[in-house]
Amino acid sequence: MSYNDDYPIPSFFQRIYSVWMRHIRVYFSEFFSNAVPPFFEPIITLGGLGIGLGMVIPKMGNMSYWLFLASGLLVTNAMFMAAYECSFGTFIRLEFRKIYDGMLGAPLSPNDIIIGEILFTGTKGLFFSFAFLVVAWITGIIRNPLSIMTIFIGFLTGIMFAALSMFITSFINNITHFNFYFTGLLNPMFFLSGVLFPVENLPKVLIWIAECMPMTHAVRLSRAFCIPGGIKPHLLIDLIYCLLFTFFFGWISIKRIKKRLII
Repeated sequence: MSYNDDYPIPSFFQRIYSVWMRHIRVYFSEFFSNAVPPFFEPIITLGGLGIGLGMVIPKMGNMSYWLFLASGLLVTNAMFMAAYECSFGTFIRLEFRKIYDGMLGAPLSPNDIIIGEILFTGTKGLFFSFAFLVVAWITGIIRNPLSIMTIFIGFLTGIMFAALSMFITSFINNITHFNFYFTGLLNPMFFLSGVLFPVENLPKVLIWIAECMPMTHAVRLSRAFCIPGGIKPHLLIDLIYCLLFTFFFGWISIKRIKKRLII
């Protein structure tokens, strides 16, 4: 389709917004099945881990184990959601449903499609973190007013793992190979990132590995907003790490996915 002065090409932000809105409409077209489970997952997770481990570990430093656990789990839901959305979800849209082929028929570039999808995944991360936070507020586990800021950490976690997952997707030709990503990288990251126990308790070698993992920094930021007096200057390093990680893998993902879209 050619565009002239009567039909100008939309601006960059309009194009990104159109991709984002397309995904939002699809997501909420099944509102009940998509919007309700994020509020039940915290109950199951906190019940399964908190009741068992909370009985054995009543305190973790200067806070209850329930608070320690909930403040970390706030962003792990965003991590797993983003990983699934931009691995299995992106692959299906790319290879099976050919959704992106249809998008390219509009005045959209591959860059617009990928950036819009990453931002949509970040929005879902924000929603998943908010759902978990609501449950933690209702149950009284988290009481710090600043904890509302964790929803933005959920957004940051969402775009961070969207970028990483798209990078992984750019190499995948068989959908079953995503099992290696979830089992070999995401599951160890969950256990080593300070969600269930402090990173400082790990052996020195594992501490170095944990500090290289993006989830460690997201958990640290989330926990800081849930604990009174938890905001410290050194958290700026964690924020910078998350932003650089997102931009780096987002840039590589755009380049690699773009090749697959054009081909």
